[in-house]
Amino acid sequence: MSRILHRSLRKDPLLAVSGRGLMVQGAEGPPVIDASGGAAVACIGHGDERVVRAITEQARQIAYAHTVFFTCEAAEQLADLLVGEAPGGLTHAYFVSSGSEAMEAALKLARQYFLETGEPQRTRFIARRQSYHGNTLGALGLGGNMARREPYEPILAGCFSHVSPCFAYRGQEAGESDADYVARLAAELEAEFQRLGPQNVAAFVAETIVGATTGCVTALPGYFPAMRAVCDRHGALLILDEVMCGMGRSGTLHAWEQEGVSPDIQTIAKGLGGGYQPIGAILAQGRIVRALAEGSGAFKHGHTYQAHPVACAAALAVQRIIREDGLLENVRAMGARLEGALQERFGNHAHVGDIRGRGLFRALEFVEDRASRRSFDPARKVNEAVKDAAMAAGVMIYPMGGTIDGRRGDHVIIAPPYTATAADIDRIVERLGQAVEAALP
Repeated sequence: MSRILHRSLRKDPLLAVSGRGLMVQGAEGPPVIDASGGAAVACIGHGDERVVRAITEQARQIAYAHTVFFTCEAAEQLADLLVGEAPGGLTHAYFVSSGSEAMEAALKLARQYFLETGEPQRTRFIARRQSYHGNTLGALGLGGNMARREPYEPILAGCFSHVSPCFAYRGQEAGESDADYVARLAAELEAEFQRLGPQNVAAFVAETIVGATTGCVTALPGYFPAMRAVCDRHGALLILDEVMCGMGRSGTLHAWEQEGVSPDIQTIAKGLGGGYQPIGAILAQGRIVRALAEGSGAFKHGHTYQAHPVACAAALAVQRIIREDGLLENVRAMGARLEGALQERFGNHAHVGDIRGRGLFRALEFVEDRASRRSFDPARKVNEAVKDAAMAAGVMIYPMGGTIDGRRGDHVIIAPPYTATAADIDRIVERLGQAVEAALP
């Protein structure tokens, strides 16, 4: 029996012993294809020696320096790479150790911005139902993952509220045009601003492409500009969570580049360091940072391991590899191949209701009946059954239940590394097909 407090206390997980490229080798059995990057993390695959060298060299030079006393070259270079050209007006980076930490920092930065600019009454944050923004208490309260929130509801902060997501497969009404659906969601957000008092809202927060909770749900065209317009009308910030969908996963470095908007604050994490080291970050607009610099002169927040030299060195190497190896182009090409292969294999499957996503960030939603879109009984745990069958077939995909409301609905995410080849994509879909047939005969 393991002494680690694992996710499951009834069954110990398999022991991983090595990883190379897309393959992960366990202590027993043949290697499996990592077709989900863990949780959309391993963006350049496993065991890249260039990253290993960067980690080793940084650890040899200096492994840790507290940011009260020092900065480090790796952090400075990583920030220059990310925001040196001010993409979308984002000019500064703040490095932490996880996506949850990044969301906490984003909330605090938004709050402090309004304190510095003379609007201390702005204390409310609006997010969306069926969202996920992290597992710390602040991030959990912000998010709309009902299953994860439920045990902790009595101790979550009351400054968060939620509106409907842009989830066309589940939320768009019969006969409702895309434009009308977007307008309805914008009106709902406006109504929530009015309910709270527009002067009291600090920010609207959304995942640019919704990740684990609903499975790679993309917004309809015009949705984010409509949400941005509501925020701008009332002087609130737009915070985009790209912890899972960002840093190239959708085919552009930032998913918002395809939406016609840029955020005031952005969170990133998984694809930043590719799993080689724990690291996350917030990227902020220059006007927000200037308000702090010209006011109190400090961001009143901090972590012991922020801007950790080894983590920043690993992320810097990963980001350079993405650029130098042309991996964004490969994400677009292999993303199109993955979409086509999934449509060909599952487009008419009796129990696959929706195939969605962008780039190398795709999902299948399972239904008991396609015509009515009726989900399976949650007790069947269909997503876990598909995951187990996929592992038996030699491929890792990321499962999740509660797709619809935190209890009903099943989906799996396919998010292979950006280095995937056409042959890799074909093998992934072939093995996933075997798994779905085994789990849902």
